[in-house]
Amino acid sequence: ALDMGAESGRGVLGLLKDGRLRLEETHRFVNSPVNVVGSLQWDLLRQFSELKVAVAATVARHGALDSLGVDTWGVDFTTLGHDGAILGNPYHYRDKRTEGMMEAAFERMPQAEIFENTGIQFMPLNSIFQLFAMVQGRSPLLDGATRLLFMPDLFNYLFTGEQTSEFSIATTSQLYDVRKKEWAAPVFEKLGLPLDIMPPVLPTGSRVGRLLDAVAAETGAGPVTVIAPATHDTGSAVMAVPAVGDDWAYLSSGTWSLIGIEIPHPIVTPEVLELSFTNEGGVNGTTRFLKNIMGLWLVQRCRSQWASEGVEYDYAQMAQMAEEAAPLQAFVNPNDASFAGFVNMPEAIRAYCQKTGQTPPDEHGAIIRCALESLALIYRTALKGMEAIKGRPIQTLHIVGGGSQNRLLNQLTANALGIPVITGPIEATAIGNCLAQAIADGEIASLEEARSIVRASFDVETYEPQDGDTWAEAIERFDRIIRQAA
Repeated sequence: ALDMGAESGRGVLGLLKDGRLRLEETHRFVNSPVNVVGSLQWDLLRQFSELKVAVAATVARHGALDSLGVDTWGVDFTTLGHDGAILGNPYHYRDKRTEGMMEAAFERMPQAEIFENTGIQFMPLNSIFQLFAMVQGRSPLLDGATRLLFMPDLFNYLFTGEQTSEFSIATTSQLYDVRKKEWAAPVFEKLGLPLDIMPPVLPTGSRVGRLLDAVAAETGAGPVTVIAPATHDTGSAVMAVPAVGDDWAYLSSGTWSLIGIEIPHPIVTPEVLELSFTNEGGVNGTTRFLKNIMGLWLVQRCRSQWASEGVEYDYAQMAQMAEEAAPLQAFVNPNDASFAGFVNMPEAIRAYCQKTGQTPPDEHGAIIRCALESLALIYRTALKGMEAIKGRPIQTLHIVGGGSQNRLLNQLTANALGIPVITGPIEATAIGNCLAQAIADGEIASLEEARSIVRASFDVETYEPQDGDTWAEAIERFDRIIRQAA
């Protein structure tokens, strides 16, 4: 599994034997955007170089691979020219070029009509608004472009030479019709976007191709087959949720928090639009019905800000400081636009509290606790919305991903939701990536078998809700603050 996150990338070897999966990390590297003349861009060639190092390191340690698969974050992309040349670095989803683009797009095509065609939650960073910004700005990356490829598609192209996309990543773009399972032609037409550059979309688990000869020789891997798992990292993470039955929800916890349920078909209704839920593609053609929430970005940016001021913390220290702070003092809406960019996050949190009539937290631990409690409370808001749409209660929340290591946030989430929270596996994305490859290779028969392997292979921990009465008052106060700030 070549697993690319917005902060780091790594190679992870999956060893499958006797119904159990073992993971071994073979290479890890920092992944961060580069400020290029006032814009944020990804260093694509460095990223690809590091991925080749990961393949080579794995082969050197363990010999031949059965297959490899790439997953990344969603929405970002770049274009290719007629000769297959990459026309420019992909822009980072937090680049400012999309400011005002949603409102400009709605003048051409109403919000409700875009949603009817795509079923996707509206965020300024979505691919639709990135591409619209390029069209509006007459970007040279569109001059002579013959193909648009999203981040995992780009790496698959660099590995194999194939110019395709995969179902889960295509759906994150808000350019794809999740019901018809094709590019949403009316959206392209009304917004003046180039439909002819969009790639063919492969089902999750498809074979993309074999490593190009030069890459096979450079890495020592030989002509290994590249398989497209759920190339959107959350899609791979959800595949690794060790759940049974259908009364559960998942939370993929990291820089972003993605909380949702797995359903057989998209739900595209005015109520879903009003509540800002989204329908993203999952394995076996399923739908990840979810809400995107800002996540641990708030904590990460606090850490970066304090480091720039000469105060260094690791995440364990920050969690301890938050645990020692007074509980339930002040709340913010993690999805508020004021937290979206590379801002001074401690000041942004204090400013939100001031604006909403709360006493702003001053101590570092109190600021972190405010962020974590606010995340737990907005998870509850999202879960209640899903229950209303689904028409039945959710009995358990599974938290997977790196954020599942934050024990304080796990307990706060159980308290806010009033249901058991089961955490793990931490490496869900790499696990789902590997198991999707195993299904494609014929080693595993089904998604159900894959999840049984996860249950047999990895430990989980359960958090029971506590302090119900105290949290009931906090929930009422949080809801009131959010309504006031809206």
